[in-house]
Amino acid sequence: MAFIPLSVPNMAEKEQEYVLDAVSTGWVSSVGPYVERFEKGIASYINTPNAVACQSGTAGLHLSLIALGAEAGDLIMVPTLTFIAAVNPVRYISADPVFLDCDDSLCIDPKKLRSFCEECCYIKDGALFHKDTDRRIPVLVVVHVFGNMADMPEILKIAEEFHFKVLEDATEALGTKYLEGPLNGCMAGTMGHLGVYSFNGNKIITTGGGGMVVSQNAELLQKIKYLSTQAKNDELYFIHHEIGYNYRMTNVQAAIGVAQLERLETFIATKKENYKLYKELLEDIPNISIMPVVEGVRSNYWMYSVCFENSKVRDDAIKELDKDKIQTRPVWGLIHEQNPYINNITHNLEKANFYGSRILNIPCSSGLTIDDVKTVSASMHKLQL
Repeated sequence: MAFIPLSVPNMAEKEQEYVLDAVSTGWVSSVGPYVERFEKGIASYINTPNAVACQSGTAGLHLSLIALGAEAGDLIMVPTLTFIAAVNPVRYISADPVFLDCDDSLCIDPKKLRSFCEECCYIKDGALFHKDTDRRIPVLVVVHVFGNMADMPEILKIAEEFHFKVLEDATEALGTKYLEGPLNGCMAGTMGHLGVYSFNGNKIITTGGGGMVVSQNAELLQKIKYLSTQAKNDELYFIHHEIGYNYRMTNVQAAIGVAQLERLETFIATKKENYKLYKELLEDIPNISIMPVVEGVRSNYWMYSVCFENSKVRDDAIKELDKDKIQTRPVWGLIHEQNPYINNITHNLEKANFYGSRILNIPCSSGLTIDDVKTVSASMHKLQL
C-alpha cells in the first residue's frame, strides 16, 4: 500500500516556469515583479484594495498586532484551540493572551466572547479593560480553523459594542466565503481590521513559506509594508524612525504563489468533492462523525476533521491508520495548556477541551484521488470503535 500523506503541495508546470523566469532574470530577493503580481492577484481574488506579502503568516500576525496599536502590557483575546503560531506573536510584542472557547465550528464562540466582555471587562475612555488586572484589551485574534468560518457577523457586532479591533487569522481559510447573510460574498480575512493568510507547505496554496496581510484600510496596509521592510523613512540615506523587520516575501516564493493562485478554485472544487465522498463513505461508522462546514458558507475545505467518541479511540485510530501508511494528525494541543501559557487568563473553556481530545485530521491534499479517499475510508472501517 502506498503512503498517503496528510496534506502536501500540489505543483505543476506553471510553478516551475515562473520560478525559472524569476531566477533567470536575477530577481530572487525580496523585490521583483512576481511579489507585486502575487499581491495584486490576492487582492483581486478577495476583493480588497491591496495586499502586502510577507515572510510567513506568523510574521503577518506580528506586524498586524503592531499596526493595530497593541502594546506591551496589553491583553489580547485569542482562541485556545488553534495552532500556537496564532498566539506567539502576542508575546513577541510583550503582551499576554486571554484564552477563549470554541463552538461547534471549532472557531471562537461568540457567546463566550460576549460573556467575557460583559462579566470580566469594563469600558473606559473608549477602550476595553480587564476588571481583575486593569489591563487594556485592544484586539481579538479570530482564527478560521481548518478553513471553517467563524461567526463574523456576531463577532464584529461585539467588537463594535466593546471597542476592540478584530484581527482575522485566515491562514487556513483562503477562499472561504459567505454565501448568504449580512456579509454575503465576503471572503475570510477581509471583514476584520486586518486579515492574514499563510502559504506554508501544507496550506491550500503554497509558496513553500510566506504570508499575506490584507485589509480594506489602505493606511493600515501602508504601515504593514513599512514595518516589513525595516521601517525605512529614507531609502537613500537609510533613516529609520521605528523598529522594523525583515519580513518581506522573496520574488522566487511569489512566483510559485502566482502559479498556485491560478489553480486555487480548482483545488477548492477537488477538495469539496473529496469531502463529500469521505462523508458518504464514513457516515455508517459508529462513534465517529466528520465535522460539518458552517451553513451559508463556501468553505475551502482545507482540512477534513473527524470527531471520535473519546481520546483513547482517536489515539488508537492514529496508530492503526499509520500501520496502513495513512498519515493523520490530532488537533493541536490546547494552547492554554502549553508550558509558555499555563499561567495566562482563560474564560469558561468547555468545548475546546472536548474537541481537543477527540478531533483527528485525515488526508486532505488537493491532489488526493478518489482511490485515495476510498483507501483511507476502508482503513477507517477496519478500526475497532
